[in-house]
This record gives sequence, structure tokens and C-alpha cells, in this order.
Amino acid sequence: MSDERDIVLDILMDIETNNTFSNIALNKALKKNQFIEKNKRAFITRLSEGVVETRIKLDYIINQFSKLKANRLKPMIRCIIRMGVYQLIFMDSVPDSAACNEAVKLAKKHGLAGLSGYVNGVLRSIAKNKDNIKYPDRKKDYIAYLSVEYSVPEGLIKKLEKDYPDDYEQILAGCFIERETSIRVHTPVISVDELRDKIAGEGINVSKGHYSDKALLISGYDFIKKVPGYKQGEFTVQDESSICAVDEAFKQIDEISDDFILLDICAAPGGKTTAALEAMADLSKADIGSVYSFDISEDKLSLIEDNVERLGYDNVVIGQHDATKHIDKEEFDYDFDNNTDMVIADVPCSGLGIIGRKNDIKYRVSNEQIKELISLQDKILENAASYVKNGGVLLYSTCTINPEENDKIVEKLLKKRNDFKLIKKRQFLQGIDKCDGFFYAILKRVNA
Repeated sequence: MSDERDIVLDILMDIETNNTFSNIALNKALKKNQFIEKNKRAFITRLSEGVVETRIKLDYIINQFSKLKANRLKPMIRCIIRMGVYQLIFMDSVPDSAACNEAVKLAKKHGLAGLSGYVNGVLRSIAKNKDNIKYPDRKKDYIAYLSVEYSVPEGLIKKLEKDYPDDYEQILAGCFIERETSIRVHTPVISVDELRDKIAGEGINVSKGHYSDKALLISGYDFIKKVPGYKQGEFTVQDESSICAVDEAFKQIDEISDDFILLDICAAPGGKTTAALEAMADLSKADIGSVYSFDISEDKLSLIEDNVERLGYDNVVIGQHDATKHIDKEEFDYDFDNNTDMVIADVPCSGLGIIGRKNDIKYRVSNEQIKELISLQDKILENAASYVKNGGVLLYSTCTINPEENDKIVEKLLKKRNDFKLIKKRQFLQGIDKCDGFFYAILKRVNA
């Protein structure tokens, strides 16, 4: 499998040297090598994601058997050894000899023959002693133990301990749970049971969701675009927590009229936009009302367009806009101020609820980054509130479990705007709930 390991090395080096997000690096590599066999793609995914996910633990092990600490090694050698250690510790299907020999071959192939003996020596020492590796003592230093066990920086663990004193280890463990892909059935065109049978008929594992009657959970498929019903617009990928947020928001809407206006101000890739379109169609029994779907990233507008077109909607205006800035009524030929029935603000956040899906988020988050995000979230939510008409609904959501970005942002708005009332809020926690970590709050504008 030397070719697959070479692809994994390219992925890890892209992450290491270009600071590329791991999911982007992996997707780029898989797209480039899309015609290789399914089992080889699975190996590439498992090894690359595994190395990123367990990086702190891998380096802890390496440091016990290497004279040079992991952070002092050349980036390519560090990546090669991490790959080898991951195979030795976590991949029982790979013989120890193969893990060591293939690592040596990679070093030689990439012009590091002079270090191949070092690579071989470190990996073979670990292979001989892997049952005797010493980890931090859980009783003597619980935080250090958790950091190595779950490969999470100690600073982040201390924050989770402060925010969730009774649940933080369960949350950490939840990041390692392998979950099915959650899809939202496009109920205006196919029933949940019909799509379930259709997908199961192709040998794909499928079950009903835990929280939404519109959700199915699937696994054991190759590419999502090859799953039956995708190209026909019969479903879209969306986590159950996010589906619930939109469904709950629409419980505040009695009916949809021709002049109903919905604004999604941080919309890419379009999951909530299309969920809203479906909810509007369910309420009105027709495609009436108008949806404005905006995002700051021009590159991501095509993702919204693809999802909207695939599901067959045409009552959508898609455009580029920075949600921290007020919308110019001339730009989109509509005055949103105090004139919008529903506003969805799924804001940029620290992503602490999706660490299990984006494994390198935990290494990137910092106090400085969170402070910047909080300022951004405040501005976006204040703008969003200014568009909502009397009696209208505001949905605020994030994919983080950080209270500073969730409850506290909403509380600040409610103190500033006494014409808004909190209708419902919910915090999903990975490891506690059977979905990603996610927060939503539904606010309604009422007479002050």
C-alpha cells in the first residue's frame, strides 16, 4: 500500500506546512485520486484522519522512544513517524513489519535516506514495547491524562471542565464516536420511508434519525453523490441538530403567504436555506414566499446554488454579503429593515461541536480567536435583529458548545432589545446527545 501511504503523506504535509484544514486536504487528495479502489480510499481516509485526530497521543509516544522530541523533527520525518505509530497502535489490520518497512520506504523515496535508519529504529522500538508504553497517571494528573488519551490540548480541556464540570470527559470521548451521516429527506418529493427503502435496497446502512422525523442516518456508502436519491434532489446532507433548529423556528409561523420573506444571512452551503424552503412548502402546500440566501464568501455561493437547484427551488435570491454590515436596500431591491418574517443567522464560530468531524479544530482554537468571533457574532446578531418585523422570528445558531458564543450572545441581544422574547433554546452536546454539538435559540419580536 505504498502508494496510499504516499497520498496520506501528501495530505499530512499539506496540513503541516500550508496550515490547510484537514478535511480540505483530504477531500482535495481524494478528488485527485477518485478512480482508485474503494478500500484504498478508505485506508487513506482512516490513516490521514487518524493521525490528525490522535496527534498529541502519537507525539507523546514518539517522545518516549526518540532522542529528538517530535516537535524538533523535520516536518516530513515527523509525519512519516506519526503515520507509522498510528498504524502500530490503532490499526490491527496492518502488520507491525509493514508499518515499519513502509515508513522506511517513504523516507527514502522523499530524499531522506540518511534518516531512514532513525525512522526504522524508533518505529521498531515502539512496536516491541507498545504494550508497555507509559501514559500519564489518571489519578495523579487527570488533565494530562485526558490530554493524551483524547489528544486535546490541556487549555481546551480546562475550559470544558469549567463550562461542563459533570460532562467534560464524556464530551471529549464523544469526539471519537464514529457517527453515521445525517441526511434530511426532501419530503415534498419523497417520503422518509420511501427514501429509506430506496437507499437500503442498494446495500447502504440506513436508519431513522433520533431527533427529527425528516432525518435518516446512513453509513457504508462510497460517495454521497452516488447515494440513491441525491442527484434527484430527494435529500441533502444536514446534521439532525440543524434540522431541528429550522423545524422549531417554523413552529412559530402559522401560515405562509405570497409576501412571506425569509433571510438567511450566513447561508453557505445552503442546508438551512433549503430546510426553510421545504418548511415553507409544507406550510403553504406550494412554493410561495421569497427566500434571500447570502454569504460573505463568493466561492461558497455556488454551493448554495447547487443545493437549491438540485432540490428544485426557484424562489431564492442568492447573493454575496458580509453579515456584519447592514444590507443596502438598493443592492438587493428589497428593504429588509423591520420588514422580514424570519431571519436565520448561523454564525461563524469556534466549531467546538464538530471536533469529531473536523479533527484539527481542537488544535487551532485560542482565546484570541474566540474573542474575535464573539465580536463578530454580536454584530451579526444585532444586524439580524434589525431586519425582523413585529411578530417575526429570529433563529440564531452555532456549531459550538462554548457558552460565550451561545447563551451569552443571545442574552446580550435581549438586554439591548426588549422587543424580542426568547421562545426556545437548546444546546446539543457530542457524547451526551446522538449528534454533533450544536446550539440554537429562537427569538420572536413582540411589541415592546
